Amino acid sequence: MRKIKVGFICVHNSCRSQMAEALTRHFASDVFEAYSGGTETKPKINQDAVRIIKRLYQIDMEEKQYSKTIDALPPIDIVITMGCNVECPYLPCQFREDWGLDDPSGKAEEAFIATAKIIENEILKLKKRIIEGEIIIK
Repeated sequence: MRKIKVGFICVHNSCRSQMAEALTRHFASDVFEAYSGGTETKPKINQDAVRIIKRLYQIDMEEKQYSKTIDALPPIDIVITMGCNVECPYLPCQFREDWGLDDPSGKAEEAFIATAKIIENEILKLKKRIIEGEIIIK
């Protein structure tokens, strides 16, 4: 059985979507594959996000991840937009939802920790919905 491909999408692909890609690999890689992308890129993943994910989960996002555009992604089954506060990039898919997350960039460490914990929770809920058949991908 092929794994479902989930794309985490926001404009710059440097913070929330990167956190979601890393945390999906950590918590849900048995159910779906994670990708992240945006319409623009940054030279580096947000360094505060890198530091917080490393501290909380012992994951080095810079080891396997980099900022990329959505045209670098494979065909995606589920698109999760992160809450771009602008027009999020469009990507064809079978299921789409928006997690409406505020961008913690430029904010205190607590904002990054809170964002990471929300993403972790949303990933676990998404995993459960897929396993229980609430979200069906053909």
